[in-house]
Amino acid sequence: METELQIVAYQTSHREALLDLSIRAWEPIFPLLETDVPNFVYESFYPQGWRERQFHDLAKTLDEEPHQIDVALVAEAPAGWVCTRLHSEDRMGEVYVLAVDPRYQRQGIGNALLRRSFDRIRRAGMNMVMVETGDDRGHAPARSAYESIGFERWPVARYFKNLDE
Repeated sequence: METELQIVAYQTSHREALLDLSIRAWEPIFPLLETDVPNFVYESFYPQGWRERQFHDLAKTLDEEPHQIDVALVAEAPAGWVCTRLHSEDRMGEVYVLAVDPRYQRQGIGNALLRRSFDRIRRAGMNMVMVETGDDRGHAPARSAYESIGFERWPVARYFKNLDE
């Protein structure tokens, strides 16, 4: 990467930039997700649209878990972030949120944030890390990125039934 990258602890002054870049990062994902899942499921999760739901969920994470968040800065401006959760009962850490500004994707920022997350998890005495993502076409790049750095897929099936039928 040509520009110097710094990874720092989250500060509330980063909040709006992180919310903005996250929505832009996921902009291409949700139209594909919408066509890949049953309509009743999509409507249940995103009744006011995906942007509103994602913004609310991410804002809650930033507001309630600031001590678990690391921010990637390029030229002192937020370029991505990661939220790491610890699950001591399973000796496992979780990459709960990983978002990189579309302008900086595929430049190593996501991997740098993952390494920071892994370091947090190791320092906490955990012995494995988990990340979840969708199995739809929109999330294919995320699945590819995780698998390319050694994550192994655990087969999980999640089923939904429309009770209005």
